[in-house]
Amino acid sequence: MSVQNYIVTGTDTDIGKTVFSAMLMLALGEVVDKVSYWKPIQSGIEGAVDTRVVQRLTNLPDENFVKEAYVLTEPLSPHRAAEIDGIKIDMDALKLPKTGGSLIIEGAGGLMVPITRKQLFINQFKRWKVPVILCARTGLGTINHTLLSLEALWSRKIPILGIAFIGEENTDNMNVIAELSGEKVLGHLPMIEDLDADKLLNIFHQNFNIRDFLRD
Repeated sequence: MSVQNYIVTGTDTDIGKTVFSAMLMLALGEVVDKVSYWKPIQSGIEGAVDTRVVQRLTNLPDENFVKEAYVLTEPLSPHRAAEIDGIKIDMDALKLPKTGGSLIIEGAGGLMVPITRKQLFINQFKRWKVPVILCARTGLGTINHTLLSLEALWSRKIPILGIAFIGEENTDNMNVIAELSGEKVLGHLPMIEDLDADKLLNIFHQNFNIRDFLRD
């Protein structure tokens, strides 16, 4: 079996994309030679940038992490954060890096977040031609937000690997979204405190199937 690149995006901000990305890195690392993580645009540097969060959660070396194309100071939409920092985002700087293995690409916020005043993340995803993993909440509002996000992906013919739910158990919401969309539910990442690499791997093996992330 071989692996491919993945885009990890969400139906909104603060969904849990970064934790999911760390979990997926660990799981793939058990079956492939190399897995890398790339956060093309980081908006907000208070605390730690997402790349360092993923590295802390996985304990993987620097060679598994691709440097961000842009690190912006303010925790805002990239288009505005870049303006405040006096930076002009060059879309050509967002070409997919070659890592010699599988690459997990984490977006910023939701699909319709502007990179510039003329470009949305979802349109960049279409250019990359990489399957999307859509991270969605389990709670109130997720049916509407998830189905709208899927509609946006479908309308642009962007390939979807599946949906990863994050949050408290809510079987009905997850089932309704699966039934109405026809998209595969990859699994459910519950809210767990004091996460580390061992806990993330255990969660993956209990709630996900690695074969869903591999191809023949």
